[in-house]
Amino acid sequence: MQLTQYTDYSLRVLVYLNVKRDGRATISELANYYAISRNHLVKVVHHLAQENFIHTQRGKNGGISLARNADQIRIGDVVRSTEPNFEIAECFNKEKNTCVLTPDCNLKNILYEAHLAFLEILNRYTIADTKSTESLWQLINIV
Repeated sequence: MQLTQYTDYSLRVLVYLNVKRDGRATISELANYYAISRNHLVKVVHHLAQENFIHTQRGKNGGISLARNADQIRIGDVVRSTEPNFEIAECFNKEKNTCVLTPDCNLKNILYEAHLAFLEILNRYTIADTKSTESLWQLINIV
């Protein structure tokens, strides 16, 4: 399983805001720091704001910031919110499934159990848990 780029960028935004000393950033700042498309980040930030992970503020002193403490934002919740689906095998999609084994195969149940375990483990951690040592973040100049 691989997370989408959209989920990756969403997590990067939240991690950045967590380690930033003033807790505020702009989309351009994030795009420059991560060397990723500003247009992609606009969509990501919009979604994160809709899901109440971040606050956005327009204007001269505007920017984005975490909507709640980093220790209250579970990584599993972010992943659930940003991943379009978890169809890790063809049999998870009823419309596109052509596997002849589906009626007698238990693999889908096993994969589904693994999927639930994956999300359960991610929910053990919050954005606050992603903060590394202070000196590392000073080296990369975002604190």
